[in-house]
Order: sequence, then C-alpha cells, then structure tokens
Amino acid sequence: MVVLIAGAACQPGQKSTPAGKVVKSTCGVGTKLTPKCGAWWGVAANPLAGESWDQALTNFENQIQRPVNIAHYYHSSGQLFPTATEIARANQAGKGRLLLINYKPEGGKTWAQVAAGAQDQRLDELAAYVKAHFNQPFFLVIHHEPENEVVQTSGSGYSAQDYRAMYRHVVKRLRGNGATQIVTVMNYIGLPTWGSKSWFEDLYPGNDVVDWIAYDPYIFGSGDYWGPVSDLFNRKFSQYPNWPGFYTWATQFAPGKPLMLAEWGVAEQPGNPAGKPDFFKAVGSQAKNWPAVKAMVYWNAASDRTVGATRIDSTTASLQAYRTTGLLPYFNP
Repeated sequence: MVVLIAGAACQPGQKSTPAGKVVKSTCGVGTKLTPKCGAWWGVAANPLAGESWDQALTNFENQIQRPVNIAHYYHSSGQLFPTATEIARANQAGKGRLLLINYKPEGGKTWAQVAAGAQDQRLDELAAYVKAHFNQPFFLVIHHEPENEVVQTSGSGYSAQDYRAMYRHVVKRLRGNGATQIVTVMNYIGLPTWGSKSWFEDLYPGNDVVDWIAYDPYIFGSGDYWGPVSDLFNRKFSQYPNWPGFYTWATQFAPGKPLMLAEWGVAEQPGNPAGKPDFFKAVGSQAKNWPAVKAMVYWNAASDRTVGATRIDSTTASLQAYRTTGLLPYFNP
C-alpha cells in the first residue's frame, strides 16, 4: 500500500487522497516511458548482508512501504537479459516495475573494435533473446559512466569518438535485429571535472539513438561533494567556472530529452546526524524545480570507498525521511 502524506502537494493530473489510500495517478505515460507528470522513483538495490539481488529489492520495498517504479540491474557482454528473475520482477502483479539495465558490450574489446563489429554475434544473440523472452519496453544503458575511461589519443580505441561510434553501433545492431522495445539511455558520471573536457560533447551518440540522458550524482563527505539539493541536479565546482551544471548543460544541449538520475546516493554527513535525513526531505520539496528530471533511481549500498554508506537505513531518521519523500504524489506518477 502506498500512503500519502497529509497535505502533500499534487502535480497536474494527480489527485489528493486521504492518508492510507493507494495513489492512483491519472497522468499516464508518454513516449519512451516518460511519465507525463512527476518522476519515476527507482532503485539499484545492492545486496546487503548476504541478500540476493532479488531479496534486496523485496526488502528495500518493504522498508519504503511501496513498490519502486524502476528496478536497476547490471550486465556485461555475453550475458542474456532480462534474466528470468528480472522478468518476474517486471511482471509481478500489482507492482508496475520498469527495468533499467546497464550493459557493457565490450567483453575485452575496445570501443573501436565493438564499433567495427567485433561483438556482433553476441549482439545478435542478445537481440534474439530479447525478442523471444521480453516484449515490453525497458531502459537500456550502453556502457555507463564512460568519461574516466576515455583515452583521447589517436589509435587508443577509447577516444570519445570511439565511444560514440560504439554506442551507435550497438543500438542500431540491436534495433535492426528486432529489439525495438529498448528505450536507450546515455549515462554520464556528470561531474564538472569531465564536463569541462574539450572532448566531452564528442561522447554524445546522437539524438536518433538516445532516448534519455542520465547522470550519477552523489552527495557525501564535505566541500564540493556535500551541498544543497541543487548540487544533486546541477552540481558546479568553482575550479571549473565554465561548466554550467549538468542539468543546465543537458537541457540546452539536447532540448526535450528526459533526464534521469540513474544512480544517486546520499551518505551520512560527518558531524551532522541530521544532514542525510534533511537532504532526503529537501529532495521531496525541491525536485519539482528540476522538471526535466523524469526518473530518480537510488543507489542503495552498504559502503563505498569513496562515497560511504548510501543505504537508506544508515539511521532510523534517514530511513523515515527517504520513505516519506518516496510516498509523495510527485514520485508516484
């Protein structure tokens, strides 16, 4: 059951209901899985304490007292997907989950080699599998966060132009072999560090093969990596004054493309126990200020060497704040 918070503001097409009732949105879904109001609420539910990925998703939803709109998974070259388990989660009665799959097609080849056809047999096998096993639309990322793997030297096989060619080839090969239900996502790290590189815009594969643009912001530590909610959507660093923030860049570079936070996470703020729960609350009140962001997919993990623990239940207060935000009408489109 999805419980609305008393007094929560509705978006166009949404109806306020008494607390304790299931939210039934009338907004609908537009083309390419874009919600017509609000934003999808999703998760990459990393296994915690011996869970399987499947158990982790179920336990996460029990914690937040609602099903997620997007379940996020990861696959690499040679793996066929969606798997039987992932298909079961997408088709589970009454849940309405969409799948978001990150796929790295290289399998030991360079980007340039994949673009030249080195993995075509595997791509053809994947397309045939998708056609035979899953006829619903799903989000597909081709090699997420490529920025820090770019080697911008001639012949490296890993230039920004090589990435662009690889992405285009993979999408066209899959679609050309009948996997036409894929909704493609270009997924950046999204930091000003990379956005300021001279080759950054050369990564973009093209509007014809990109349906959504995604980026992966994290809030943690202090300084440039801990800030207000605007940093989640449009982070800037003082040392890169020409970078306008990812949200600003994306909405100007590819107007009309829906945006996704394909991974976002918040760690506990050192010395401030209220920092993380307060941030979750602020997301609930401020996300509407960034209307091009049509999906927010949380990275729920125990720990990371850089970020720290993004799990929503790192404290009771953090869990309650995340749960409350996720029950708002804006995140139930």
